[in-house]
Amino acid sequence: MTEATIGASAFDRDTAVIPRGEGVFDAELSAEWTIGHAVNGGYLLALLGRALGDTLPHPDPFTITAHYLTASRPGPATVRTSTVRTGRTLSTGTASLLQRDEEGREVERIRVLASYGDLAALPDDVRTSAKPPQLPPYEHCLGAEDGMDPAAVPPITRQLDLRLDPATAGWAVGAPGGRGEMRAWFGLADGRDPDPLALLLAVDALPPTAFELGLSGWVPTVELTVHVRCRPAPGPLRVSVTTRNLAGGFLEEDAEVWDGQDRLVAQSRQLARAPLG
Repeated sequence: MTEATIGASAFDRDTAVIPRGEGVFDAELSAEWTIGHAVNGGYLLALLGRALGDTLPHPDPFTITAHYLTASRPGPATVRTSTVRTGRTLSTGTASLLQRDEEGREVERIRVLASYGDLAALPDDVRTSAKPPQLPPYEHCLGAEDGMDPAAVPPITRQLDLRLDPATAGWAVGAPGGRGEMRAWFGLADGRDPDPLALLLAVDALPPTAFELGLSGWVPTVELTVHVRCRPAPGPLRVSVTTRNLAGGFLEEDAEVWDGQDRLVAQSRQLARAPLG
């Protein structure tokens, strides 16, 4: 851990990467960001995004695509990055996260391809037909742990300030709506304001839409692509996730993240395996 991370928020501390050589970083995957035995994919993407930000000359992720090869576990990890191309407005790089298996062999967990730029340099013109999700006031929404056995609450829930729209939380009381939608207010539990790295977490932080489709169990991500559109304003974010197609044992989740100024600050699509339940 570097001096810069001492006293920082849990998110900054737990996504810290320590340079070990050119394009090589050490990391410690925290058990506080797990669901079951696996580390959350959005948290992992933020950690890799931080390593790429330390590698490339531009500061902010514009587009980042991750393929999740094997489930990551809490504990030591190595991140390897490389620069593919550097331009005036965008730079592109790759990153891989690796861990040792029980026999000491190095196993690749995730591989990422990303382009970085400077969000502060973008023009402020907006032409969009997208509209922010209509959520009840924060105080009228449900905590992610409401209705759950405390012993079954995933550790990651304690790191987040998630408030679910009751209209998409029927699954929590055994009455899923069947519409493949999830909406929530999103923040970090310690009050840290969102930034582009936190957006990489936000798109994968809500309960799976599969729950509202009446399915239960682990929904492992196969591939996740995030587009960061602008730097978010301080304060809670609104996140909406929808699934339109579940077929052949796979489903997609399309996410939008909106800030308090009604700006669409991030979009994503992921392909995931549907649970069997």
